[in-house]
Amino acid sequence: MLRRQFTRLIGAGAAASTLPALIAPASAAEPLQVGFIYLGPVGDFGWTYQHDVARKTAAEHFGDTIKTTFVENVPDGPDSEKVLNDLANQGNKLIFATSFDYMNYVVNAARKHPKVFFEHATGYKRSANVATYNIRFYQGRYVQGVIAGKLSKAGLAGYVGSVPVPEVVQGINAFMLGMRSVNPAARMKFVLINSWYEPPKEGEAAKALIDQGCDIITQHTDSPAPLQAAASRGVKAFGQSTDMAKFAPATELTASTDVWAPYYVKRIQDALSGTWKSTDTWGGFDSGMLVMSPFANMPADVAALAAATVADIASGKNKVFTGPIADQSGKVQVAAGTTMDDDALSKMQWLAQGVEGRLT
Repeated sequence: MLRRQFTRLIGAGAAASTLPALIAPASAAEPLQVGFIYLGPVGDFGWTYQHDVARKTAAEHFGDTIKTTFVENVPDGPDSEKVLNDLANQGNKLIFATSFDYMNYVVNAARKHPKVFFEHATGYKRSANVATYNIRFYQGRYVQGVIAGKLSKAGLAGYVGSVPVPEVVQGINAFMLGMRSVNPAARMKFVLINSWYEPPKEGEAAKALIDQGCDIITQHTDSPAPLQAAASRGVKAFGQSTDMAKFAPATELTASTDVWAPYYVKRIQDALSGTWKSTDTWGGFDSGMLVMSPFANMPADVAALAAATVADIASGKNKVFTGPIADQSGKVQVAAGTTMDDDALSKMQWLAQGVEGRLT
């Protein structure tokens, strides 16, 4: 299974629990031990890096009240369950697992350690001591698409994707919808590298898209390699998960930036206070879990339009996936005047008009 993988069994066993907290607040003399497991290295300058920035922020916020531990480069599979069990056995009472790949292993570990709280990023299975949390990444993709639609001279953007799961498909389609909102003739090509973090493959995918005529590049992979590859060709691009401007100061337009720290602080406080409960969180611009890094390397009017688009999405005026929306074949997938609900979004496996290529 891959991180944030296709949720074919969405909803199965996923009812949020309202049972009381299972552990008592940590005493002043005994800090709450909080563990984190990461799929990639903390130096990926993307997905894992941003989670670790949030961990450090939480550690600074609580000081001696908590003690944090992290394990990086934990692959999906039985090894991840071993790491989860090890963290629990070492005394961690709250554990954050930051990849979809870990879902079933989190559930297994939670059964073995009923007095430990587990938080699973991007998953959907919950229990009395397992909560889930996620960010509406597609909202940032739509804003990027609006910018690309205004700036692309060829009307053709390139998208470096990871794996063909709904989270990635949402982003591809949202980017296309944003692009076509300002340029109805806009098109997009994409390459899936079938991995989340492989810098060489990410960079080569970006170059291949540029060779096909794409003059704006975006990505849903974890390293700055696509941004750097685009910069080497003088092509403007978008960062991912964190502001990557230092890797391409003259060409990064903005980045969809994940903001995990407030969530981590809140959930740690809940554990400290004895009020932790299993919940399901999916936040976006409105909650502050997603922000756009500074708009750069673009005309002032484009930056203003991008900011206005963020505001419209945050207020609910623009819900991104509101019809009419047709797929590549011309079939209407979202009827006029209707908006896709979260269940439909979580199962998305079709591509919008204007997107060229196939998922498989």
